[in-house]
Amino acid sequence: MQVGILTGGGDCPGLNAVIRAVARRSQVRGDEVVGVREGWRGLVDGIFDPLGPREISGLLPRGGTILGTSRTNPFRAEGGVDAVLRNFSEKRLDALVAIGGEDTLGVAARLHREHEFPVVGVPKTIDNDLSATDYTFGFDTAVWVCTEAIDRLHTTAESHNRVMVVEVMGRHTGWIAVMSGIAGGADLILIPEQPLTVEAACAELEKRHLRGKDFSIVVVSEGYELTYASGETRAVAEETLDQFGHVRLGGVGAELAREIEDRTGFETRVTVLGHVQRGGSPTPRDRILATRYGLKAAELVTEGRFGRMAALHGDAIVDVSLEEATARLKTVPEDWYTVARAFFG
Repeated sequence: MQVGILTGGGDCPGLNAVIRAVARRSQVRGDEVVGVREGWRGLVDGIFDPLGPREISGLLPRGGTILGTSRTNPFRAEGGVDAVLRNFSEKRLDALVAIGGEDTLGVAARLHREHEFPVVGVPKTIDNDLSATDYTFGFDTAVWVCTEAIDRLHTTAESHNRVMVVEVMGRHTGWIAVMSGIAGGADLILIPEQPLTVEAACAELEKRHLRGKDFSIVVVSEGYELTYASGETRAVAEETLDQFGHVRLGGVGAELAREIEDRTGFETRVTVLGHVQRGGSPTPRDRILATRYGLKAAELVTEGRFGRMAALHGDAIVDVSLEEATARLKTVPEDWYTVARAFFG
């Protein structure tokens, strides 16, 4: 067989570990492996690279993706789907392993459903928001990065008696904020799923200061909408949409910091962690999880079980349908936020 591999959407630690695992398992079985450049754009434009033993050597600890990535949606580009099918056929590919999140795997699911496209998925996103899997690789590394930052901000916040607002990624789910906030001992965590009002947040901080705590750490997810007691909500995002119809989030930390300082009088600073959460070497857990996903994807290809995605259920690597995996966002449930709230104020 000739197996193609692509990585789409935002980069994250562990992508190269999946590429390595898929390629190694496939090559042992006598298959050839081809890298598709720049996500779905590579199949639209016909951009390929060989993935032999030399190309996959030393990939396990390496961040990013050697194949490059993009947010290309062939269903939104004129003639995009026809180009994907044509280039796939002309390259004589027998199967494709698509490594990505909601958008990349949504394209894969639709191609399989509408064109019986031979594709297998691997769940990648630091946001951990894909349903049908307990964890996505890349998430653990992002939480480690954020937790370390929160730990460091504790000392400067205490030294200056400041409120420090830390804005983290996550899009429309608050998994990174909740997990890193709990691990880092945040005094307040604001997420899209449980929209605490600005007034309630400020009241928690004032209550903390009355107890003699002159500094506070506030973690806010980029997708949190400023919510007020009046019922008004205000999203902070750019108006430009990408090819999947998503706005570019970012900036809520600064808005929240202004609100806190104006309402409480506490000196407040903001730190936006941004893309540092997606960069660098993956944690051991992400390396292992990515490797297990890659091996499972290669097995699904060999068995001809297309339209499936590798997933983690408990400690077992299983497979689920791409349709199930992309049906809805996996949001933070109330019981997880209850754990976080136990340490507010």
